[in-house]
Amino acid sequence: MRGVTAGSESVLQLLPMVFADPGEARARADHVLHTDPSPLHASVAHQVLGIWQRDFGDLKIALRHLRRARDLAARAESAEREADVLATLGVALVHAGRTRQGLASFEQGVARGSGHTRARVLYRRAYVWWVLGHHRESLEDVRRALPVLRHADDGIWTARALTLRATVHLAQGAVDRAVADFTAAERLWETTGQEHDKADAVESRGLAAFRSGDIPAALRLLDEAEERYGKLGTPTFMLSIRRCEVLMAAGLAPEALAEADTAIALLDRMGGQSTRKAELLLAAARAARSAGDPETAIARAAHAVRLFAGQRRTWWETHARLVLIEARTAAGRGSRRMVADAAAVAERLASFGSPAAPEASLLAGRIALALGRTDEAERHLAVAARSRHAGPPPARVTGWAAQALRARAAGSGRGVLEACRRGLAVLDDHRMTLGASELRARATAQGAELAALAQEASLVNGGPRRLLEWSERWRATVLSAPPARPPADPVLLGSLTAYREIAARAGEARREGRPVPALDREQRRLEREIRSRTHHMRGDGPGGGDRFDAGRLLDRLGEALLVELAVVDGQVHILLCGQGRVRRFPGGRLAEAVAEAEHVQAGLRRLAHPGGEARLPLVEAAGRRLQELLLGGAVPHLGSGPVVIVPPGALHRVPWALLPALQERVLSVSPSAGSWLRARETEPPPGGRHVLVRGPGLATGGAEVPELADRYGTAKVLEGEAAQVPQVLEDLDGAALAHLAAHGTFRADSPLFSALRMADGPLIVHDFERLARSPYRIILSSCDTARLASVGADELLGLVTALLPLGTAGVVASSAPVNDAAVVPLMLALHKGLDAGLSLAEALRDARAAQPGDPVHQATGWAFAAFGAA
Repeated sequence: MRGVTAGSESVLQLLPMVFADPGEARARADHVLHTDPSPLHASVAHQVLGIWQRDFGDLKIALRHLRRARDLAARAESAEREADVLATLGVALVHAGRTRQGLASFEQGVARGSGHTRARVLYRRAYVWWVLGHHRESLEDVRRALPVLRHADDGIWTARALTLRATVHLAQGAVDRAVADFTAAERLWETTGQEHDKADAVESRGLAAFRSGDIPAALRLLDEAEERYGKLGTPTFMLSIRRCEVLMAAGLAPEALAEADTAIALLDRMGGQSTRKAELLLAAARAARSAGDPETAIARAAHAVRLFAGQRRTWWETHARLVLIEARTAAGRGSRRMVADAAAVAERLASFGSPAAPEASLLAGRIALALGRTDEAERHLAVAARSRHAGPPPARVTGWAAQALRARAAGSGRGVLEACRRGLAVLDDHRMTLGASELRARATAQGAELAALAQEASLVNGGPRRLLEWSERWRATVLSAPPARPPADPVLLGSLTAYREIAARAGEARREGRPVPALDREQRRLEREIRSRTHHMRGDGPGGGDRFDAGRLLDRLGEALLVELAVVDGQVHILLCGQGRVRRFPGGRLAEAVAEAEHVQAGLRRLAHPGGEARLPLVEAAGRRLQELLLGGAVPHLGSGPVVIVPPGALHRVPWALLPALQERVLSVSPSAGSWLRARETEPPPGGRHVLVRGPGLATGGAEVPELADRYGTAKVLEGEAAQVPQVLEDLDGAALAHLAAHGTFRADSPLFSALRMADGPLIVHDFERLARSPYRIILSSCDTARLASVGADELLGLVTALLPLGTAGVVASSAPVNDAAVVPLMLALHKGLDAGLSLAEALRDARAAQPGDPVHQATGWAFAAFGAA
């Protein structure tokens, strides 16, 4: 740097150190200011402190340091030093929302500097242009800076410039160019000690992986970057923004909203960058919109629009306006003015080259359709539909959704179905790149509209068989292929073991009435770690798993009938499948059935305890009303043979054996017709090994287990200290029949942490997913083990659905709390039937009939259901 003497070298080293070891650089800069430094050295120290405060602390303090650094550089009569500080000050001013002042500072810096210094100033102005959304100007400044930085053999600043150029390419949708620049930058970073920049490079690769459609890799890389930042003790606001985007694409919008809001609160406490706050507000608005919370989305997006406008960040402001219009539309505020606003946003986004432009055109078309303005809608939808043949999966799905709406408006049922088929095929390929069952299930939400449009078209223009096929097309897709096996990851296995220990200690403390806040915090931390590690798993993709074949289903049903409940626009349609055909009968409103099912569940909970007998007539009456809503005119056509019920996710808690027409028949339940068919065609494992497990703390002590041990003779019995999770999993793997008597808990907030209590702690769904093959038949003699969380389009997560894709053909489980004493005779009668060669559904029907007629035993029988086909 011209004008800087050799004696200044050690002080100048503080500038690269602020990105290699920020804390140490800050401490040394403070020390320099306490040693009566020269104006030159003081300028460097104040600049270092300004950078630290700008990026990791209070922006007002940063500006004071940087203005002082600028004045001292002028006193030192070092034009190069002054130019460098002016560039740093320009970045801080823009982040503070003072865009005009920031750009003016850059103009002065470019004029004052020369050669290598000017190239560094240009790089930082290019960064600011990116922050402002001026991508063309950003690329131009990088183009001017890079040759000079390379000629000076400045690896650090060359790597920064390449990283920035890659980030701009990503914003413009040029993923291949971005990956090439990220790769080149990372090679340079490996030759330096710039730990903060290295962490940033890992974060950038995570963003590139996401833009390439690889969500598991993106989550893994962003987690790695967070670990690196954590070691440096630096906040991670940009990382939070990027993780929000990935979490939303993975169907985890509530988690994204929580992350964004937490980061905003931290930024406010620190007095941090206004620009970052605006970006976090935009991320929060997008997450709230995806999570079905339009009012929160409106508030966050409106705040972001105001900040972006004040910061003169037109590119960002336009994206925020898109989210604001989407949220207002979701809140039912459509108007002609909003059509024009959405169209204007679409036009501006297209001028920026933003990949979000088709989304805005689709929005304008939707609002116009809702207002009956068909011609106007067609113009906007035609523009959005152009994206269906190229680009990343979200853009292609947007295009196919627009094409489906165009076809519906034109009265072409065939066109609707073709567009929906093509759009869902894009999502199939994307979904199957995900290894974690939770992410696969939640990702289906992106196809909910296409599936609904196809069902609607099938109802209007096709027969019952076509409606069945489209009802199956996007239902319980997570069961169509086994999830990826969790890797032999020592960190994951260690976290699972630690989680069990902490959960067991917390449970014991609660039972003893002791406070558990510290244990709860550690348990939540471990849950986050386990979920994070499982989300890193890649799927086998592409391909959507098994395809449903209605003809094969009808052939395999034999004398049984399958009742699939399809929901179109809130109305239940009963599809009765069997005897070579599919018939349709009208049902009631889904919302009424859901409310009635909740009343029944409340009644069953009361009947599980003595003294609740007065609830029995109310529960039975609710069962009759459920039958009217969910079976309706199909009841006379059910015959006397076995029945398989396939309900939508919203009705998974209905105790089907309570419905009068189903009480005395062989009855099983399945998440989908395809899932039942796969279970029906699953062969039992060789050897016929039986496993009996008795967990701790049951009121009866699991009294059925000793009797079952006598019945089966050679069965493996795990009880007491032997009933620990590792041993239980080892013996369950590949068993023909498993019976687990244990306390069950369902986690609506995190269904894959639903658990059975073993001697060493909870046996959770994540544990079951490590089995090579789950038991062919499994009986869960526990409360709430059939409870499931409805997520995505029509997916269910919980114990039962974890087992079905892993080789289990039949499960018996309960959808409600049950009376321990009443469970024992029911289970013994069930096994008596199995020993006689009956299926699970047949044995459960006979076991219910054999129970005493009092309300407690009746309610216990209704609470249990047979799932699958074994």
